Amino acid sequence: NRPHSITARVDVEDDAEGVLLSHGGLTGGYTFFIQDRRLHYVYNFVGEREFHIESGVEVPVGPSELRFEFEPTGAPDLAGGKGAPGRGRLFIDGELVAQSDIAATMPLVISLGEGLTCGRDDNSAVSTMYRAPFAFRGGTLREVVVDVSGEHLHDEQAERKAAMARQ
Repeated sequence: NRPHSITARVDVEDDAEGVLLSHGGLTGGYTFFIQDRRLHYVYNFVGEREFHIESGVEVPVGPSELRFEFEPTGAPDLAGGKGAPGRGRLFIDGELVAQSDIAATMPLVISLGEGLTCGRDDNSAVSTMYRAPFAFRGGTLREVVVDVSGEHLHDEQAERKAAMARQ
């Protein structure tokens, strides 16, 4: 229900794939991963629907910074069992490579029995796109940083419109 980002610093080889960070399982959560040379983010809403975002370009071989950002676009509907809707964006080395709306998020907590894992998705898979544990291989996962301050989030198009309106 709040803005956040996930940033992974990786050294990628040609055959790199696997989970960078996952939280939850088949009953809900999110997963940030590389598959078929593309960067992916899937938000699993209570096991009913998967919201999938995929980069339009391949993750380059070598060192890269891979980032997912979530920006809420509305208020949560707690009485209706939904958290805040929002916009998800994927970045590779600071360049926007994909974005999509996430119509519903979990209202309170993600998964009662499965936690946060880095470099793999333990227990049940968050997404139907892979089989757990889908451990990261074919490179080095240097670090993953989750930032809930919202400071990384910005809408360049909205900023340009605001600047033009002031002129």
